[in-house]
Amino acid sequence: MSTLLEIKSSVLRQVQVCPSFRRKTEPEPESTSADPPEPEMGAWKPGDGMEFFAHMRLILKKEEGRQGLPCPEVLLRSGSPAPAEPVDPNRGLRALTQEEVDDEEILLGYLQQVFGTSPEEHTEAIKHVKKAKAPTYTLKVSVMRAKNLLAKDPNGFSDPYCMLGILPASGTPREQSRQKEQRFTFRKGSKHSSPLPAKCIRVTEVKSSTLNPVWKEHFLFEIEDVNTDQLHLDIWDHDDDVSLAEACRKLNEVIGLKGMSRYFKQIVKSARANGTAGPTDDHTDDFLGCLNIPVREVPVAGADRWFKLEPRSSASRVQGDCHLVLKLITTQRDTVMSQRGRSGFLSYLLLLSRILQFEHQAEESNSSSWHGEFSGPGSTILCLHGAQSNLSPLQLAVLHWQVSSRHHQTCTLDYGYLLGLLEDMQAHWEEAASLPQEQEESLADSFSAFSEYGLQLLCQLRDYFPATNSTAVYHLELLLKCLDKLQLFQPSFEICPFETELNMDIAAALKRGNREWYNRLLNTKSPREQSGPQRLPGLVELADIIYEDLQACYGIYASLFHGILKVDFFTLTFRQLERLLAEEAWVLTEELNPKMTLQVASGLFELYLTLADTQRFWSCIPGRDGRSLALAGIHTPFLPAVKIWLQVLRDQVKWRLQGAVDVDTMEPVDASSKHSSSAATASLCFSHIQELWVRLAWPDPAQAQGLGTQLSQDMCGAALFYTELLRKKVDTQPGAVGEAVSEPLCVVLNNVELVRRASGQALRGLAWPEGVGGVEATLPRPLLSCTHALEEDLQHEAHTVTAHLTSKMVADIRKYVQHISLSPDSIQNDEAVAPLMKYLDEKLALLNASLVKENLGRVLEALWELLLQAILQALGGNSDVSADFYGRFHFTLEALVSFFHAEGQGLPLESLKDGSYKRLEEELRLHKCSTRECIEHFYLDKLKQRSLEQNQFGRLSVRCYYEAAEQRLAVEVLHAADLLPLDTNGLSDPFVIVELGPPHLFPLVRSQRTQVKARTLHPIYDELFHFSVSAEACRRRGACVLFTVMDHDWLSTNDFAGEAALGLSGVSGISRSQMGGGMRAGQPITLHLRQPRAQVRSALRMLEGRTNKEAQEFVKKLKELEKCMEADP
Repeated sequence: MSTLLEIKSSVLRQVQVCPSFRRKTEPEPESTSADPPEPEMGAWKPGDGMEFFAHMRLILKKEEGRQGLPCPEVLLRSGSPAPAEPVDPNRGLRALTQEEVDDEEILLGYLQQVFGTSPEEHTEAIKHVKKAKAPTYTLKVSVMRAKNLLAKDPNGFSDPYCMLGILPASGTPREQSRQKEQRFTFRKGSKHSSPLPAKCIRVTEVKSSTLNPVWKEHFLFEIEDVNTDQLHLDIWDHDDDVSLAEACRKLNEVIGLKGMSRYFKQIVKSARANGTAGPTDDHTDDFLGCLNIPVREVPVAGADRWFKLEPRSSASRVQGDCHLVLKLITTQRDTVMSQRGRSGFLSYLLLLSRILQFEHQAEESNSSSWHGEFSGPGSTILCLHGAQSNLSPLQLAVLHWQVSSRHHQTCTLDYGYLLGLLEDMQAHWEEAASLPQEQEESLADSFSAFSEYGLQLLCQLRDYFPATNSTAVYHLELLLKCLDKLQLFQPSFEICPFETELNMDIAAALKRGNREWYNRLLNTKSPREQSGPQRLPGLVELADIIYEDLQACYGIYASLFHGILKVDFFTLTFRQLERLLAEEAWVLTEELNPKMTLQVASGLFELYLTLADTQRFWSCIPGRDGRSLALAGIHTPFLPAVKIWLQVLRDQVKWRLQGAVDVDTMEPVDASSKHSSSAATASLCFSHIQELWVRLAWPDPAQAQGLGTQLSQDMCGAALFYTELLRKKVDTQPGAVGEAVSEPLCVVLNNVELVRRASGQALRGLAWPEGVGGVEATLPRPLLSCTHALEEDLQHEAHTVTAHLTSKMVADIRKYVQHISLSPDSIQNDEAVAPLMKYLDEKLALLNASLVKENLGRVLEALWELLLQAILQALGGNSDVSADFYGRFHFTLEALVSFFHAEGQGLPLESLKDGSYKRLEEELRLHKCSTRECIEHFYLDKLKQRSLEQNQFGRLSVRCYYEAAEQRLAVEVLHAADLLPLDTNGLSDPFVIVELGPPHLFPLVRSQRTQVKARTLHPIYDELFHFSVSAEACRRRGACVLFTVMDHDWLSTNDFAGEAALGLSGVSGISRSQMGGGMRAGQPITLHLRQPRAQVRSALRMLEGRTNKEAQEFVKKLKELEKCMEADP
């Protein structure tokens, strides 16, 4: 207490007006949203499908936060205060503000509160101060620079220097009558050089050739009387060395203040004489200006400013300013600490410590964010004490750091304030000289203490600086910057405060903290004293916590440690925690594998998913080192558990689907969906399976193929099992009487389509790399075949349901088609077709509202086929009808095509005009033709087949030309190749029948045939046939030569091998006049053999149905020709 009272007594003497320096505060940022609650993990019961998939959804929810590398914006979820080390999250240094307190009573009352003295003790201290001997004062003058001086030399510059000293009040050579005309100034006269004593008058260096000199020289002057003494300063332009040496010699003769006064008088006289000297007296210096500053006008806190230079008389001409730093300090005090030799440095440290404690305690409401903002009285007292103790800016910065950093270790301060103190100290350190050894040792001790405190905090990084708290993370950033600043001071110390590199100490502290944090979690979640099955759930939770911690390390901590301290915190932490977790997993799997149960398999499966995510997380890190992980190969002991879990999954999926179908009402889920609830459940199940497989990412290709194949087969089985359940469900539901469109069937069809898409997508997501060089993006062959098989099965199921749905409309469609066929010719075509179109429009409107687009397309295709078959059936049931009858159905067909195409919104024209449509169109076209036109179509259809299916039945080479002179057609059968092997020996006995058609164009021409070529597929004939016909008949529409290749059988009928037709209109001699008379003309032609197409058979059936004589004779002739073909040649 006595020491504190001594400090107080010393301070009481220094109560004067002075500036107060403090740092500006910044507003605290707003808090972000709170952390969302995490769902609890529950165990599933085998056999309960709903509970199993609920647990599966929880597993998949973990994956939502494990996609790619974490972002700080996602991890920082809270802005609440940090748990134990809250800071004001304001960056940067506070600007200095000035606050003056000039009330002595306020300062004295403040000191009484700071030191906690009673009123009696306070009064006694004041009395003691008043009775004590006055302190001794010294004026510290720093001559910094001058600017805009007069140019005295011919070169336009000057060589300025300063002469300064203290003028006592009794020795001031001033005459009242001449006070306004001439001021006192220094003057030098002797030419003899002697050493400069620098006792009462000081001289700066000469700065050559400049009008803006910079000196930065410091001088101390003892003050006898603060109230009367004054500082006098002259600036001279140096012209030679003689005058300056003479002045220095004169200084040696000055003894005491009286001698100083006499010397000043001599200088005045010399100045007067010099003022009247002639031009030959050019060795004297030129006057540039002077300053007279009373000591009483110098603030105790000091002055740092520019002073305007004054003339020495009214006749003098000067200009410019001089920058001085003045500080009035005390050198001797009547205090116990001064008598003991205690320095002002130590007394300021004790005073600052006391005031800091008092000021901080006053901020009880938010003491942890206090950043050293002192009150007005406190700032005034500290400023007075520091100035009068002659403490440099560096010493003041060091003292504030030492006191604040040590106080912070007992009562938390704002780290931004501490960082600002270090930056202030660094700035002054670069400008000032080094500290005394005692003070440097004290500073080094404070650095060591603060670094040890910071390492303790980093050792418990997750407790004091949680990654989810933005305030705590900013707190950590400031702490790391403080530690980084400490490293910058290390090379400047003669006595190093750190035994090792601080980075190494930080890395060691982080490793120690990681291990302690892991052990604490392990003992809490999965104590080693428990059995393996008991430890497994806790280890799963521990693995999840470690994964989240690694995300925080990468997304939050890593950039701070690397950017500020160049410490690779993430790699250090990942390697350490990954190794610890791998060791625990290896031990636990060895213990659990011999006693595997369904519950254990589920836990191990979940644990492996997190371990696999951890390995993938490391693989995503850019610039990671190439060393293998401890988790490499960890999948091996988990394989039995994964197999068991997949078996459980197969059964659980079926149970879940069975339960979903049982409660399904076969109604759409909502207005926007057209499938029922069970389809949504099935689709979700398949999606979950695919997502789990992606997370599993089994690294061994051979094992992955086995697991993936089994899983894909199980998924296919589940999809087909679901469609079977749907079929059974809808079969048991009674249908509404007279209902043509069944809503349950529509829902079933939509369900099948949804499951088809969902299962196909899930199967494609089960791809695994095939072997070492496998490509993950392509489907492996087993999976591809499984996918195609399921697609075919589900398409077949969809077509089956579609057929069941459209079968209810068959009777109505036939009724409306029959109505068209029975309508009299007097009714317009559109009126006859109107009932059918109205029916279709109503039913398709219902189907469009009940079916998805894909299923609506299937139903449209089925209805289209039903309509075509109904029309064909109606045509077949009517014979000997008028041409208007067929014209009406042709109109109906065109109307239906337009209806089902719906301007591109329905079925495409390509599918509408294919298959049965072509057959129906052909029949309608033929029914509208006469008998001869039908016969011509028969041969024209044969000619149209020339460009189809080349080389399937072989080739026939012929030459054909017309001999105009003989009025005959010459046909040469040259050879054939690649004929069909129709005998048991793999060969054939081919011959060729040549005939002309149509018969009504060539009524008198009979067919001819070649010889039989035994046992060959490449016969050579070279036979020529002549037909006596006119060229005009050969140019008629449909005129052609028909070549029929037969295989001759000795014991049975001949076999048909192929046919080909050649139009006569393009034969040489028919299309143009033949040149050369009887010479053979024309090039060989290769014809591709064909089988008769549907159009040909259709024309033949049409002729068979007609009763007129010409049609019957044509059919009879064809049949006779067929008999001739079957007979021996």
